[in-house]
Amino acid sequence: MDLKGVVEMVKDYRIAIYLILTIASIIIIFPHPTPAGIETNLQFGLDLDGGSWLQLEYQAIVVKFKSEMTIDKFIPALKKKIEGEVLQVDEDTLEIRKGLTEEEIRNIFSELDTQLISYAPGVTKETANDIKRIMENKINSLGTQDAKVYVITGLNGISRYVRIEMAGVSMGQAKELVGKQGKFETRFHTTGNETVHVFFGDSIQSVANPSQTPPNSDNWGVSFVVTPGAAENLRQIAISSGAVRKPEGHNLDMILDGEVVFSAPLSPDLAAELQMKATTNLLASTGYGIEGQEQAKLLEIHLRNGALPVEVKVAGSGAVSADLGEQFKLWCVLAGIFALIAVGISILVRYHEPAIVLPMVLINASEVIILLAITSFFLQLDLATIAGLIAVLGTGIDQLVILTDEILYEGKVPSPNLYVKRLKRALGIIVASAATVFIAMLPLALMDLSTLRGFAIVTILGVLVGVIVTRPAYGRIIMAILSK
Repeated sequence: MDLKGVVEMVKDYRIAIYLILTIASIIIIFPHPTPAGIETNLQFGLDLDGGSWLQLEYQAIVVKFKSEMTIDKFIPALKKKIEGEVLQVDEDTLEIRKGLTEEEIRNIFSELDTQLISYAPGVTKETANDIKRIMENKINSLGTQDAKVYVITGLNGISRYVRIEMAGVSMGQAKELVGKQGKFETRFHTTGNETVHVFFGDSIQSVANPSQTPPNSDNWGVSFVVTPGAAENLRQIAISSGAVRKPEGHNLDMILDGEVVFSAPLSPDLAAELQMKATTNLLASTGYGIEGQEQAKLLEIHLRNGALPVEVKVAGSGAVSADLGEQFKLWCVLAGIFALIAVGISILVRYHEPAIVLPMVLINASEVIILLAITSFFLQLDLATIAGLIAVLGTGIDQLVILTDEILYEGKVPSPNLYVKRLKRALGIIVASAATVFIAMLPLALMDLSTLRGFAIVTILGVLVGVIVTRPAYGRIIMAILSK
């Protein structure tokens, strides 16, 4: 093909769109050398970047019931029995925010002259969405961008599990951040070991950044502001217990998920202030050194973003080291190269025409580049998405073979008019094939099934890019090559 032919081919809108999209994709990916190696704008999941994942089980149940009591009497009585929170979903459905077995709740209902109709561990969709939002806020507060929260919902609409994937985060840090409810409570020592409740975390209005207390010391803490009601409650308890006169005998405990993170007598300055008025400014000290600083950061995140509406329990966990992630990246690149080489050899064996091999391989490789650019905006690359890319390579070559065989029917290059007819027929077959893949993968793409969702999205995008961009472009290119 001479230069004039190349220019005419590039002027074709199919080729022009293909070239523009390919060049734009390379710019978006932006591969560039750094001292640490080749860097790109691609987002990597924990499979390829190292990190941790947790699967948490909600300690709650959703039940349907039939009671002789009115709802306004039944719910308070149930709350008293279970010593926990109960949320009314509708007239005969409750979300009980406590991990009770079916036998336990059936016995409690029996004591209240109530019949248990159905029992399902988990929470409603609304509560699951609240949990997802709080977890995402906590993860974002840590500065972790490569993190995903998947709510796993059953066919009954009840969510029992949530899965969190955090690239670049250690297992210990992950459990401290999202592996607990994050419930904060302040209690006051009245006499001896007896304590009384002062306020929960929902009474906190604002939270300061972790700081050294006093300044330039090695002691870390978090300052926060509580509501006037919580401040007045603290004042009244301090006065009634005599703490304002003898602060050294009355500790103020700050508790996070059942563990005391701060416990110390009232300071003389605070005791003197409480004699005159309530104070809304409080401070929780977390300890000394690097450990104290890290604890202060975690406490700030929990105080700022609030507690989960239900307790959670770690149902599964895993971690991938950064070194292993780098090895996975290398293996994925090698797998892609070997796949392209195998494709090229297969094409050469089939057609015995080297001129056909290069456009097929280049079209296939550019399709992967386009997909990588598209997914860089909203999807992390992990082993499942890489598998989707390799699957796209295979289906792509299959469709290119269909195009080539149709154009070379009986081994002859058709006339321009006949070429158009054969191309349309081949594209019709490809569109039908793509439609079946799209329909099959769509449920997986719409469901929060962790890595399976990434595989499905990549596969769907692959068939769409093929049908809309690369297959029409290849049809024009192969016709130009074979007509020379």
